[in-house]
Order: sequence, then C-alpha cells, then structure tokens
Amino acid sequence: MKVQYTLPLAVASLAVAQGSGQTSLADALASKNDTLSALNGLLQSQPDLVETLTKLENITILAPSNEALESFLNNTEVAALVAADPSVVPALLTYHVLNGTYYASNVTDTAAFIPTLLTNSSYTNVTGGQVVSAIAEGDTVSFYSALKHQSNVTEANLNFTGGTIHIINRVLAIPSNVSSTAVAADLRALVGAVTKADLASTLDGLKDVTIFAPYDEAFAAIASATGDLSEEQLSKILQYHVVQGTVGYSSDLSNTTLKTVEGKDVRITVGDDGVFVNSAKVVIPDVLVANGVVHVIDGVLNPENAEATPNPSTTAPAFSGASTASGGAVPFTSGVSSVTEAATGLTPAQSSSGAGGSGGGSVSESESTEAGPRATAAVAMGVLLGGAAVALNNF
Repeated sequence: MKVQYTLPLAVASLAVAQGSGQTSLADALASKNDTLSALNGLLQSQPDLVETLTKLENITILAPSNEALESFLNNTEVAALVAADPSVVPALLTYHVLNGTYYASNVTDTAAFIPTLLTNSSYTNVTGGQVVSAIAEGDTVSFYSALKHQSNVTEANLNFTGGTIHIINRVLAIPSNVSSTAVAADLRALVGAVTKADLASTLDGLKDVTIFAPYDEAFAAIASATGDLSEEQLSKILQYHVVQGTVGYSSDLSNTTLKTVEGKDVRITVGDDGVFVNSAKVVIPDVLVANGVVHVIDGVLNPENAEATPNPSTTAPAFSGASTASGGAVPFTSGVSSVTEAATGLTPAQSSSGAGGSGGGSVSESESTEAGPRATAAVAMGVLLGGAAVALNNF
C-alpha cells in the first residue's frame, strides 16, 4: 500500500467546513503533517470515517507516527491482509479512537480500560466497544492492546474541537478471539484441552467474557488427574474457568464471587499478595480478546473444590492427590506446536495490577464465529508490528 504524504483533500475540505476560530480535526492533523502525513494519507481512503470523526465530540485519537504506520503498511503480509478485506483499515482506525477525552494527565499508574469506537461485530463482541488499556509508567503514557502490545505516547494533547490527539510510536493491535489468542500466548495445554473438549467455537462465540486461563505448568501439576477425564468432565472443568456477562478487567476485580458458565461460583480475593481465583494466582492480567479479557493463572480450577483458598507461599493443586507426570510431561500438548519455537520465550512477571509469578505462559506481540478469521488477521498484523514478541517482565 502506498503511503500518502500530503493532507488529504477529504480532510482539508472538512477543515474549511468547520469554520475558523477553532482548531478542527483536520487543522490539528495538518499542524503535525511532518509526523502524521502517513496517517493523513490513510484517512484519504476513508472519507466516511473522516466525516464521522469530524462530527464527534469528546473523543481521543491515538495517532500512529509516520515511522509506526509506514513500517506497518509497507509490510507485504499486512498489505495482503488489507487487500483481502476492505474492513480491516476502518476497523483498525476506529480502534485508535477512544470514547472520551483523555489528556495525558488523566492517565495514572493504575490501568484504565477505555472503550474505543471499534464496535464492528466481525472484530469485537464486547458491549460498548473494544477497549485499550491506558497506564502511566513514570513519565511515559502507554496504551496496551492485543497480547500486551505496547504503544507509547511520544507527543500528547494536540487539542481540537472534538477532543485531543496523542501521537503514538506503534500501531495498536486489534484483540483476536480466545482460540487464536491462546495459541499466540503459547498456552499449549489450554489450547489442547479446549480442542479435546470441543469448546473452541463456544468460547469464541460468547459475549462479554472473563476467562481465567491456566498456564502449562498448572496443567502439568495435575497431570495424573487428567488421563481418565472424559470429554464431558474436561468440558465441565474448562467451563468453570469462564464467566459470561461480565468483562472483569483487573481494575474491576474485587473480593467477590462470580458465577461461571459451568454453574458454580469462583471466589475472587484481592490483597497485598496479588489477585487470586479460588486458590490460583493471577500471574498475567488483562490479556484482551475479541469478546472480553483473559487472566492467566497458576492453577487449574476445580469445580468440585470451589472452597479452595489462597496460600501465597505455595500453590497446591485444587485436585486432591494430583501430581506431575513422569518427566514433567504437560497434558493435552501432544500435537500442539509452540510459538516459542519461532519466537522469544516469555515468562509472566510483576504486573501493573500487582499480580505476579512465574511459569510457562508467554505473550507474543502480536460473539461470533465470523469474528475469528478477521480478528486473527488483526493479531497477525500486531505480531508483524514489533518483530516476534513483547516481554511481559517489562510490563
């Protein structure tokens, strides 16, 4: 895709239409054309979106810099994805528009989850629009998208009549469905278990979900208890990790109980030692997916042991008598390839929400079943943005 370097006529004409005396969106973008000419060029191909943005009030635009957008658009694989589906570009652009005016000073060291204009059901099944996570880390304001993909603000608060613009150093990545995200995050045992239980399409199709996803070591710790599980029993266990109707981002979690798809409750405990789900600790919070959020945990939850309580000093399996297999083999991983074979291996570490730990999860950079391929393509673009992976120990 050829990147344009002049202010689009579609945008310029709207600047005139808005009149003088106030800074229009087009004027604000034009004032930084040396930094945002690539974005201006891309907007030229989306006149309907430009018209919509010009009429909106109380919005925040995360504007990728020339370097960020050119690197993205000039990738041959990205170009192929964009050419194959004309909805990709408007979906990506609307994901960069926040509902509400958020100046840099409004962003704190506590993660905030802000709805965007991305409501296209082919890409998201979250009520109110897909979100980005905003957090201030020292003097840097950052926005996180799919698979902890980090975009930093390089220039803040370019105000216009409808809100404000922040220039960012990396294009956001649209969150994918649960299945694709689990694969990209290298949650191999979970991927294998979901496949065996034939739950992938079910999980991907649910609206507004919170999923507690055990990493590989959690499954390895109960290996002896998994061999004789029927598909129905495995399905019951996995559904106990899923809450529907509530998207529980880390900032929303409190000491409470949540009803799972399986039917029983899980108990959330929040304290100085972190966030726990029954006795399992959240080690990687807030992995955004197309239909909600995933929190990676260090234990497999047991619906027959819902009273399991946190023990910060050790994580005992919730399955009584369960143990690791000989040689430490991880159940359900046969035939499931690892993304770390081709990318950097990552381990969970201390996060902004206070949940920390160690284990085998990794996160690479990178409603409806219809959302699957399109959302997967969006994550593929996110992976292409930054090479192979983003280390969570920097989060």
